[in-house]
Amino acid sequence: MSKPLAGQRFLMFVEEIYEDLELWYPKLRLQEAGAEVVLAGSEAGARYAGKNGYPCRSDAAIADMRSADFQGVVVPGGFMPDKLRRDAKVLGLVREFSAAGKLVAAICHGGWIPISAGVYKGVRVTGSLGIKDDLVNAGAIWEDAPVVVDRHFVCSRKPDDLPDFMIGILSVVAPR
Repeated sequence: MSKPLAGQRFLMFVEEIYEDLELWYPKLRLQEAGAEVVLAGSEAGARYAGKNGYPCRSDAAIADMRSADFQGVVVPGGFMPDKLRRDAKVLGLVREFSAAGKLVAAICHGGWIPISAGVYKGVRVTGSLGIKDDLVNAGAIWEDAPVVVDRHFVCSRKPDDLPDFMIGILSVVAPR
């Protein structure tokens, strides 16, 4: 089986009330492609519950993460992004990924984090209709599509878009 992402590492954020599918589907798909995925939460080894109750244990603390150690970041939705968008370390990491031209991927309400990091100005995006105004007010160019890829930015709207979201992510990090 081909492992196009062998040797690559990706960061994902986790916190209480993450959207279950939007965390697990990308994590498992990236691992399937050979990548290492590090789930970082407020505390290393902490257990978090998803919106639908699925548990997740963090691998590391956000405070200990360095963007230089990863090829990109994937931000799931749920209510989690509303809490993490207030964390200066989270915002700094997203700014560093963006400035380095590394993958910044967000689905559903995950777009709140790049909004607060100030990296979406002039970027074509999509996301949950619930944050459309936030995206536009942040200077993003809104599109209602299952996936939008603009350079190193990949966005999707909801769990139903996860297959397209992953195709978009893979087109950025493992182009053919």
